[in-house]
Amino acid sequence: MSLRPTDSRPLRTGSRASIRSGVLAAATCYFLWGLVPLYWKQLSGVDAVELIAHRHLWSLVLLGLLLSRMPKARQEARNALTSLRSVGRLFVAALLLTTNWLAYVWGVTSGRIVETSLGYFLVPLVSVLAGRFLLHEHLRRMQWIAVATAAAGVVLMILQAGGLPWIALVLAGSWSLYSILRKGSPLGAISGLAVETLLLGPAAIAFLLWRHHQGTGALGKFDLAGHALLLSSGLVTAIPLLLFAHAAPRIRLSTLGILQYIAPTLQFALGVGLYHETLPPARLLAFLLIWIALAIYCSDSLLAQRSASKTPG
Repeated sequence: MSLRPTDSRPLRTGSRASIRSGVLAAATCYFLWGLVPLYWKQLSGVDAVELIAHRHLWSLVLLGLLLSRMPKARQEARNALTSLRSVGRLFVAALLLTTNWLAYVWGVTSGRIVETSLGYFLVPLVSVLAGRFLLHEHLRRMQWIAVATAAAGVVLMILQAGGLPWIALVLAGSWSLYSILRKGSPLGAISGLAVETLLLGPAAIAFLLWRHHQGTGALGKFDLAGHALLLSSGLVTAIPLLLFAHAAPRIRLSTLGILQYIAPTLQFALGVGLYHETLPPARLLAFLLIWIALAIYCSDSLLAQRSASKTPG
């Protein structure tokens, strides 16, 4: 799941119609990502590692078909594969993305949707910290306050649960590091994911063949509807990504940043309201602290952006 833009190319805002279509595409994208636990829950009987292998394989097939219709993206992917440094960078990115997918799918299928939503609420704040300590970016005072408030929420959650909310931390950390690696990449969303799935595709195919040989693979053990769900993992991956790729060049990053919270909010609601995951008062207070941190972070970002837009030159 992607919750932040990683394409470093210039923002191409245009007419009001273009901006409206961008907002609609982004909102739909995050709405679909917010509902995706419903999909993975239907496959909870399948081992999470095998689900991710299928996701790699069928995403690669679908993205290959898309690239055949997108000459520019296809050329971007080819160019990325001609440089050893680029391949190495994308391979590490693919490992981080796979880690993110695996932690998320395991969390959903094991009944920990609320904790997965926490991970994506934490993403922007962990990204701020990663930017500070890995890219040596300057943090404003309100950003430090937001990070400290979120940290207090995480500490409270650790005390309440008696252990680290490791799914949330792995999700937030892997996605933040993935975003940093992809930040300077010339690849767009489609071509980038195509190369990443291609690099790990052989491992995914080998794993699925091994599972089938051992008689433990999921294929052949479902009814028609189950097989359709399993094979549609490529669509589940690509459709929101296509919407994101449409939206990102058309609307401001601040707008994308606000809309991104649709996804974890829906996930949280599904976990508590539909799947009846427990939410003790201490854990709810921890979430409240993290939501306050996000409000501080978003307000500070919007104010800084407005201030920058008023600065002459």
